[in-house]
Amino acid sequence: MAGWKAMSRTNRTAALAVLFICFMTGLAWASVPLYRLFCSVTGLNGTTQRGLVAPGAVDHQIRVDFDTNVSPKLPWKFTPENRSDTIAIGARDMAFFTATNTSTKPLTGTATFNVQPAQAGKYFTKIQCFCFTQQTLKPGETARMPVIFFVDPKILSDPDAADIQTITLSYTFYPVDSAKNAS
Repeated sequence: MAGWKAMSRTNRTAALAVLFICFMTGLAWASVPLYRLFCSVTGLNGTTQRGLVAPGAVDHQIRVDFDTNVSPKLPWKFTPENRSDTIAIGARDMAFFTATNTSTKPLTGTATFNVQPAQAGKYFTKIQCFCFTQQTLKPGETARMPVIFFVDPKILSDPDAADIQTITLSYTFYPVDSAKNAS
């Protein structure tokens, strides 16, 4: 601390500015992983959970609607095989989606997802999903892609989510690297 007092006012200000810049750089670098962690823990913005096994069905059902979108930069057709499904809460269920590359070259896409209403996100758990990895389709190729999921029975004891009767699982496919795919 004696060295701190011996520094001139200008040098102290410069040192504090450098420390502040280092802190802000570190915070910016860590913000994306911290935000993802926060969203996965809280279900913020409809972020779903990942799990290994479903807890088992309870005597309550819920409807799950499936919504699909594709970025205009990715020439794919992407649809759910069924637009909705009524499932037992706590039971493992599976839905299939179909993607077709309508271009004349191989393209790689990645799917982002969310759940609405947002408060259902922390109770919607995926065991397996095509959205966990990138998908590459050859020209004209069609792929059938599964998602295995369950709705956690804890949703029934959450006063903010207990009266939810329909959950919408939405996916949007984006190109992985537009510059690479264009060549």
